[in-house]
Amino acid sequence: MTTTRNLVVVLGDQLDARSAAFDGFDAARDVVLMMEVRQEAAYVPQHRKRLVFFFAAMRHFRDALCARGWRVDYVALTDAGNGGDFGAVLRAAVARWLPEGVRGLAPGDFRVREALLAAVPGMRFVPDRHFFCDTEEFGRFMAAHRKPILENFYRAMRRRHDVLMDGAAPVGGAWNFDHDNREALGRDAPPMPETRRFSPDAVTREVMAMVRREFPDAPGTLEDFDLPVTAADAAALLRDFVTRLLPHFGRYQDAMKRGQAFLFHSRLSGPLNLHLLDPREVLTAVLANPGGAPLNAVEGYVRQILGWREFVRGIYWHLMPEYATRNALAAGGDMPRFYWTGATDMACLREAIGHTLDHAYAHHIERLMVLGLYAQLLGVRPYAVHEWHMSMFWDAIDWVSLPNTLGMSQHGDGGVMGTKPYVASGKYISRMGDYCRGCRYDPAVAVGERACPFTTLFWEFLARHQGQLSRNARMANMYANLRRKDPGELAAIRRAAETLRGA
Repeated sequence: MTTTRNLVVVLGDQLDARSAAFDGFDAARDVVLMMEVRQEAAYVPQHRKRLVFFFAAMRHFRDALCARGWRVDYVALTDAGNGGDFGAVLRAAVARWLPEGVRGLAPGDFRVREALLAAVPGMRFVPDRHFFCDTEEFGRFMAAHRKPILENFYRAMRRRHDVLMDGAAPVGGAWNFDHDNREALGRDAPPMPETRRFSPDAVTREVMAMVRREFPDAPGTLEDFDLPVTAADAAALLRDFVTRLLPHFGRYQDAMKRGQAFLFHSRLSGPLNLHLLDPREVLTAVLANPGGAPLNAVEGYVRQILGWREFVRGIYWHLMPEYATRNALAAGGDMPRFYWTGATDMACLREAIGHTLDHAYAHHIERLMVLGLYAQLLGVRPYAVHEWHMSMFWDAIDWVSLPNTLGMSQHGDGGVMGTKPYVASGKYISRMGDYCRGCRYDPAVAVGERACPFTTLFWEFLARHQGQLSRNARMANMYANLRRKDPGELAAIRRAAETLRGA
């Protein structure tokens, strides 16, 4: 009888054959354990495309490992004896294989890490070298900076990894080119690109049938499922982005357009977050720049990969689990019901929610300045916004979503992720896209039948949090404008805001 040396646990967001979990893997003595568990698929309602993306990617990865001759104990969702949660399935696998040790890559979700450790207290987690900055290095950064600021971290990462550097100075003479990356799609904008699509194969179609059968009430649609579920698909998507889309990405990364869910965005977040792509591959391809993108586009994407993504992960692991409980603005509301259906007269929200329902995706400015903005102005609990993201987006992983929603989008952390709340009136949405055209609401009006709910709630938000936020230097102009408001108009705005909250 062959002795099982290591049971190597591979989670659904760890699909990298070069993973540190496989260092020294012996096909004769080690076994890979992969688990489809109902608890993970249902602890929040999840979009059908999100479910298919995870399960299909896992099954393709299983097949790739089996093709190497490795033993893979793959516990499918509907297998007899599947206990339905990580703890039950892991304990059963340990009883099956009687391994000398259980190990795995450090999870990307604090809750999952605790569940695995509760099941097998001696389980060993190896550091995840997928990232440029490990948790120890980020801890040193936090110790050296009284207040963590992305820009400081980003510059340190650029220097350390010698990316877009000309000796000690940044290439182009500036560390970022944000001022060139905030254009709306004007008349001189290039044609909207065709979306790179991936046809589902037999494995993916089997998963689609399972999701329809097992999760009949899941939100969203499976129509036109076309997501990249293998490393080869992910590599093809990366090549397509750097060749066709990157040249226009920077200039229009904050733009919005009706009927266009993707614009020039890469959609690489999903493959990156499941480890189907390594961020070093992405960085190398962007810097090679086969499409001849201008520096503002290249630097803008480098900042997302080398700066923002690493910063978000560092904040998550440095501050969890307490971070998840933060609610600096004492918001107590629930997510509006229409976030699950798109049934609203607000054209911008109807559009962004429609993109989410159709594609399990919305680009970053829709997430922050439409979906997130309305939730913050309305006063939704920050963690509820995070849960909705985890439900609806195919690329959502806890370490990514929580700082981006609770921190950046909702200012629930009181200023860790951003130095001020990201709030604006409906005029911002009107300026950056065409969603307001034909809408029944006027973004310039705060009171009355034509009042834009974003604008009404924006002024009421400023008034409600004046004591807490008016001393923020970055909000000085907003509060100067608030002080010019007539007291009678402010009273009407407050009444209108309460009506919106009760709707």
